[in-house]
Amino acid sequence: MSIVAAFMLPHPPMIVPEVGRGSEKQIEKTIKAYEKVADEIAALKPETIIISSPHSVMYADYFHISPGYSASGSFAAFGADQVKFEIDYDEELVKLLASKAEAAAFPAGSLGEKKKELDHGTMVPLYFIMKKYKDFKLVRTGLSGLDLLKHYEYGMLIKDAVENLNRKVVYVASGDLSHKLQSYGPYGFAEEGPVYDARIMEVCSKANFGELFDFDESFCEKAAECGHKSFVIMAGALDGKSVSASQYSHEDVTGVGYGICSFIPKADDETRHFLKARLRTVEEEIEQKKEQSDVYVKLARASAEYYVKNGSVMKTPDWVADELLNVKAGAFVSIHKFGALRGCIGTIAPTQENLAQEIIQNAVSAVSKDPRFEPVDESELKWLDINVDVLGEPEKIKSEAELDVKKYGVIVQSGYKRGLLLPDLDGVDTVEEQVAIARRKGGIAPGEKVDMFRFQVVRHY
Repeated sequence: MSIVAAFMLPHPPMIVPEVGRGSEKQIEKTIKAYEKVADEIAALKPETIIISSPHSVMYADYFHISPGYSASGSFAAFGADQVKFEIDYDEELVKLLASKAEAAAFPAGSLGEKKKELDHGTMVPLYFIMKKYKDFKLVRTGLSGLDLLKHYEYGMLIKDAVENLNRKVVYVASGDLSHKLQSYGPYGFAEEGPVYDARIMEVCSKANFGELFDFDESFCEKAAECGHKSFVIMAGALDGKSVSASQYSHEDVTGVGYGICSFIPKADDETRHFLKARLRTVEEEIEQKKEQSDVYVKLARASAEYYVKNGSVMKTPDWVADELLNVKAGAFVSIHKFGALRGCIGTIAPTQENLAQEIIQNAVSAVSKDPRFEPVDESELKWLDINVDVLGEPEKIKSEAELDVKKYGVIVQSGYKRGLLLPDLDGVDTVEEQVAIARRKGGIAPGEKVDMFRFQVVRHY
C-alpha cells in the first residue's frame, strides 16, 4: 500500500461549532466540503493519516516530525476547552522517516519538541475526520523556512517511507489560503490576496503541481498565505503519480481564503516528477545567467566558488577590468538559491584597495559568514544566483520624505548602532517599511532618534 488519497484542507478554528458559536455558518460551503472529505476518508479506512501543519513546530532550516507514542490537545485557546483530542502517533513510520532523512543528510527529524500538544492546524482536520473515523494513527509534521523545492523533496521522502512500510495512508495538507482578501477581514486587504487564491485553486484543482514552484516568495508573503509549503510537501508525496483532482469548495467571506480539494493517486506517470523537471529548468537558467552576467558578477561568482572549494581567498584574476581596479566603493554581494536568500554581505564604504578586492572579500563573506545561514556547501554552487550592488556615496538627509524605496537605499544610525537596507528589494514597498527594517537590522528601537543617509546603487546581474 501507499498514499491512497490526499486532501488540501483549511484550519479556521471558528469552523468548529463550539468555537464559532454560530459564526461558523458564514462558511457553510467549507463545512459541507469538510464533511464530504471526512466521509471519503472513513470509506478508505487508512491505517495512518499524515498531517503537515503550518502551526506545528517550525524551524528555519529543519522539518520537525512530532515524536513519541501519542499527543493530546484542545481548543481551550479558542474558548472551547471541552473539545479535546487524544491521538496515537505512528511511531514506526516516524522513526523510519527520521532514519531515512538522516541517511540522506536531509534536514528532518524529531529533535526539539518538548511540549507534545496538538496545534489547531492539526486539530481542525481531526475534528471532522474523527467524527466519522477513528481507527488510525497520526504522523504530524511541520514546515520549515527552507525553499519550496526542499519542501517537495521532503514530500518525496515521506512517500518513500510510507511505501517501504506498506502503509495505507491518507495525507492531509493543512493550510489556509490568503489572509488578505477583504478590507473588513482581520488582516485587511492586499491586491495579491485574491490573485493568490485564484492561482492556487486553479493549480490544485487540476493537480498542476509543477506550477507550485512558480509562486514567488515575496508574492506569497504579500498575500499572507498560510498553507503553500504544506501543499508543496503534499505534492512531493504524490511525485511520479497521475492524480485525479477535484475542487470541493473555496470561500473568502471572512477575509481569509479556505480551499478544499482532493487528490487521488493513480498509475505511475514519468511526466510527473516535478522536482526533477524543475531542477533541470533552474540549472539551464543559471547557466544562461552565467553566460550573460557582467564582470562584476563573474568576479563575485569566481570568488565564492574558489573559497567554497579551497577554503582560501583567491587573488584578483588577470581578466578583471580596469573599471574595478581603479576605483574604490562599498559593495554588497547577494546570493539566492531557488528564489530564497542564501547569503548577503556588504560594505557601506570601501574597505579594500579597490572595488575588485571589495567584491572578492564580500563574496567570501556572503557564502561563509552571513549569521543567518550555514556556510554554502560545494554541492550548492551550481544552484546559486548571484548579484552585486555597488554603492554610491551616502548623502545625509533630514527626513523620510527625501527617500524613494525604489531609487535609494537607506542607512539609519544612532550612536554606534547602524542599519542599512538596499533599494528596490522584493517585499519592501514603502519608505516606512524600508526604514523600519533598517532600524531592526541595526538594533535601533522604533522611537529612537536617528541620523539618516540615502544612497544609490548600481545593480549588476
